[in-house]
Amino acid sequence: MRLDFAERLYAAGYEPGAARSRAQWLERASAEFVRVTGASPMWHWSVPGRIEIFGKHTDYAGGRSLLSAVPRGFAVVGRPRVEPLVRVIDARHGDMAVIDIHDTERAWRGWANYVAVTVRRLAANFPGASLGMDIAIASDLPRAAGLSSSSALVVGIALALIRRGGLDARDDWREVIGSVEDLAWYLGCVENGLSYKSLEGTRGVGTHGGSQDHTAILACRPGVVSHYGFMPVVTYGVAPMPESWRFVVASSGVHADKAGSVRDRYNRASLAVRALVAVWNAEKPAAAARSLAAALDSHEDAEGQLRDAVLRSETPGFTPEDLDRRLTQFVHETARVPQAAAAFANADFAQLHRLATASQDDAEHLLGNQIPETVALVAMACEEGAFAASAFGAGFGGSVWAVVPAAGADDFGTAWLAKYRSVYGHRDTADWFSAVPGPGAVEVPAT
Repeated sequence: MRLDFAERLYAAGYEPGAARSRAQWLERASAEFVRVTGASPMWHWSVPGRIEIFGKHTDYAGGRSLLSAVPRGFAVVGRPRVEPLVRVIDARHGDMAVIDIHDTERAWRGWANYVAVTVRRLAANFPGASLGMDIAIASDLPRAAGLSSSSALVVGIALALIRRGGLDARDDWREVIGSVEDLAWYLGCVENGLSYKSLEGTRGVGTHGGSQDHTAILACRPGVVSHYGFMPVVTYGVAPMPESWRFVVASSGVHADKAGSVRDRYNRASLAVRALVAVWNAEKPAAAARSLAAALDSHEDAEGQLRDAVLRSETPGFTPEDLDRRLTQFVHETARVPQAAAAFANADFAQLHRLATASQDDAEHLLGNQIPETVALVAMACEEGAFAASAFGAGFGGSVWAVVPAAGADDFGTAWLAKYRSVYGHRDTADWFSAVPGPGAVEVPAT
């Protein structure tokens, strides 16, 4: 391992062990790049996954989230090529995808679809850019486990192409993307296919998500939890992670592929928000809103007026009770975010426990995105002594975070997973890791 990788990652905010681990993944991606292409990569990035601490399904509604980057994710390396092709090599699994920049019709599946969507959107939005590139990736994020592996891939590929094409030096880039928050919102639109300001949308990956994941991956900072709002992306500050606390994350072993197996259920939660906004705009055309949060913030009695309108509404695919539950979950969850940030700042584990318990309860009974495995993981975490625990991500599978005393984090993780496997032993890909908040995406010079 080249020591400069580990040293530079440590300087960026990774803990020593995490810096060494990330460096090893960069070395793995680099070695496969050399084996396949016969040349050394020019550029290197470490791109993390994320924990959604609070903010279940709030971002695409204009709500708030409390976020942390984790010291697991993608190593991304690359160098230019002359041809208008983007070749991506998966160094861990041995797969490869070659995307023709000018071919907008070919259908791709799995992780290659995220690559193709990103390549095509950047080529369409920034015509004439030189984007031909060889890229190798290597990841230790479990796939479809709620840790945002898909969005981390989008961000990693986008960062490589931005570097390759010098996109951030172009006038048409600078006119619309002036900050990391702008970039996060734009990449959320790359994934969901929506237009961003003057940058027209193209075909996304098939989900109606927001930009929470991309914001955490790009903008979160080490040692703190980050409070963000969305539509637009706005930072409301950070709170320190108490030194005596640590996150332990357990994956359920149930894949929650929001662009595949759970797409329709994931999109239903998003479509319910669109329906709520449509009801509001029909009821209050003079106060028409772009997001649910904007509608609720428009005046003092907006929530009550929207509830009244919802109960009189006729929306295909949703009963008034469906929409009322979705509204209640959003109002409760987005309000918890600043309270949770204060609980971290004050090391108030009792308050954090109350908030996490309420968030999980709403996810189970109002949002309806939980399964027996994630419900059990939360309960088992509390039985094993966690301060607080909650499922996160798209839902319908995925992972659970727990906050525990730092001194006993490893013992806790081992006991937690053992208890889970005693009941759900057939979920043999379930795993756990402990972490403190890490930095967002980092470009890592090789020398």
